[in-house]
Amino acid sequence: MKLFDDPLDENLNLLPQDGEVYYYGKLFNTQEADEHFNRLLNDIEWKNDEAFILGKLIITKRKVAWYAETAFEYTYSNRTKQALPWTTELLELKKRVEQKTGETFNSCLLNLYHSGEEGMAWHSDAEKDLKKNGAIGSLSFGAERKFAFKHKNTGEKISM
Repeated sequence: MKLFDDPLDENLNLLPQDGEVYYYGKLFNTQEADEHFNRLLNDIEWKNDEAFILGKLIITKRKVAWYAETAFEYTYSNRTKQALPWTTELLELKKRVEQKTGETFNSCLLNLYHSGEEGMAWHSDAEKDLKKNGAIGSLSFGAERKFAFKHKNTGEKISM
């Protein structure tokens, strides 16, 4: 069963406890989404991500890029990234998400997964560089992927 077959109330929190997740539906039609995907694929300065796992530096298959309003640093997994300036494409996407959510975003971490075999381990976006309890917006282009949440204490999992 797909969670999003039917339109959802945008005010409905999809998490059962200790967090908030809202689904705003499709913000782009198929043609727009494909155009954004292709421009991002070709115009973003993608780099293989690096992470320390069990004390060992790993170069991931996943590619990442970080863009922001100002050239500040962001550190996760003991690796520091320097933000690149917003592109016109990213500013357009940012504006659309901000209009829909009523939130304001100052940076964007892009992830490129080449196949369904790639992904991200369970983690919390709780780095000291981030605003405490700040909103996180997420857009997905290309192939459909599962977005999952796991409660830190109970281990309960919710997939969307």
